[in-house]
Amino acid sequence: MLPQPSGAKGNDSKEEISLQRPWGARWTEVLARDECATVPLGHCSIGNGPSTVHKLRGLGTLKQGAGLVGMASGPMSSADSSSLSTLEELSDAFDSALGCPHDDSSSLGSDSELNGAAPYRQTDRYGFLGAGGTQDGLGQPPVELIRHREARWLEMTLHWEKAMARRYKKVKVLCRKGIPSSMRARCWPLLCGGQTSMDRNHGKYKELEQSPGDPQWLETIEKDIHRQFPFHEMFLSPEGHGQRGLMQLLKAYTVYRPHEGYCQAQGPVAAVLLMHMPAEQAFWCLVQISERYLPGYYSPEMEAVLLDGEVFVALLRRVCPKAYKHLQKHSVGPLLYVTEWFLCLYSRTLPFPTVLRIWDTFLSEGVKVLFRVGLVLVRLALGSSENLRDCTGVVETLEKLRSIPARLLQEDTFMAEVHNVAVSDRDVERECRTQLAKLRKVQPDFRYHPEQRLPNAKAVFDAQQLEDAQQPRKGRHPAPAFLIPEIVVDPPPLLPKEQRRLEREQLKEQRRQEQERRRQEEAAEKQARKKKPPGRKKPDTRGKTFHVAQRPLLSLAQEGGEGEEPGPAKRNSAPYLETYF
Repeated sequence: MLPQPSGAKGNDSKEEISLQRPWGARWTEVLARDECATVPLGHCSIGNGPSTVHKLRGLGTLKQGAGLVGMASGPMSSADSSSLSTLEELSDAFDSALGCPHDDSSSLGSDSELNGAAPYRQTDRYGFLGAGGTQDGLGQPPVELIRHREARWLEMTLHWEKAMARRYKKVKVLCRKGIPSSMRARCWPLLCGGQTSMDRNHGKYKELEQSPGDPQWLETIEKDIHRQFPFHEMFLSPEGHGQRGLMQLLKAYTVYRPHEGYCQAQGPVAAVLLMHMPAEQAFWCLVQISERYLPGYYSPEMEAVLLDGEVFVALLRRVCPKAYKHLQKHSVGPLLYVTEWFLCLYSRTLPFPTVLRIWDTFLSEGVKVLFRVGLVLVRLALGSSENLRDCTGVVETLEKLRSIPARLLQEDTFMAEVHNVAVSDRDVERECRTQLAKLRKVQPDFRYHPEQRLPNAKAVFDAQQLEDAQQPRKGRHPAPAFLIPEIVVDPPPLLPKEQRRLEREQLKEQRRQEQERRRQEEAAEKQARKKKPPGRKKPDTRGKTFHVAQRPLLSLAQEGGEGEEPGPAKRNSAPYLETYF
């Protein structure tokens, strides 16, 4: 038998945590993985479903997710109950074993029951009432493959930092194949960085939850709560665990980000997160999506949505020109259809199994997945001439986008087309810069900066690692500062043939430099020879009269002195000739 909880409730009981079942995983899968001997009733009590206490036929209480508590003994053994796989079979077995008639009026008031309806309603594997388009086993991989993928994800999450630092490409490939339903509660917070944020801000969510909040936002949130997945068993009852948890989560976000407040599109996003994990984890995942993946989407101005709408049209022009021309012809702007797709992350547009696969890839590869999914939807709806025959205006075009056949939206087929769309992070960044420049010419006060958005889970992981290195958490000693030695790696030795070729090139270069030097010297010498020394300038004698007189030698001798003899006379020398003008 399963161990009984030791008086703990919710997250405080390790026995209950070991039995938690994320939405989308069968109890038989979880029990087979955990090798349990008894099938527990209901869903886990820590955020993956209702946490109320059921009265079963007046024989005892049953806490969902915790197993049998105080159940009266009867002829049914644990071995018999271990062979049952569903709630309906187990309840019928209790009725037949205890001899009780089938009464539909008991165990009312939980999230998974409607007023006056049967206590156990048939739901699909995701928690929605009725089979719809998500019947159990439809298009599902074999159980052995699911177990193998679960084992790989378990191993990867145990060494998450190593996986993200060294094997991110492998993480991306596994996310494209689809995260197992039983592992999404563990993998989504790790991919988006919500787990790290929660560890950093221990107790912050409880503080936000206890804050009164803005009455204006509370009134708006309360009006929208019942609209979020009304046919999901978690959100049926206004007083149930799902709606109350969603109310507290959205209120906490308005307190955490008062300048942004509440956006109606955050409701379905938070509801999908609550289907898979406790409220605190869901809150920090919502914070990461709003701040890291889609900054500016849920702000009052919604400038990021306006920019991404223009980017989407530019990408559509290249990927599907036929659909682009049709939309331009009928003046169908991107905000008429892209807004709901991007803001709600397709949670209100596509079948739920396909939505989960999109989220797996989106949390791994970032916003480019939203563009790829939107381009595939437009191509499926408007990509052929046959589909465009009935689209004669705006209303018909939008209706065509909303009525894509369900067979084309099956998760494996649809996601294969999404991954084949030739749109990369670089394409998105380039178009963002181009369209941002155009918008700022029209709207000079456009303040959104797309650089704030991180492209994928690896970038989010690196940013958080850098923040941890710069601001170590409280209670942890900072890492000692040390100098990383400089490592100089010598180039590998050249082959003899390469060595000889290099020597010949060096010799040619030396000869060329020597010839250039000689050529410059010869040119300098030639230039020096061409230049003559400046001669004595002759006086200008034109139009002038010369008077030449010869001085007597006696007077010269007297001027030279008595003891000196005059030297030899020189012809036309200054002592003998004087010229007057």
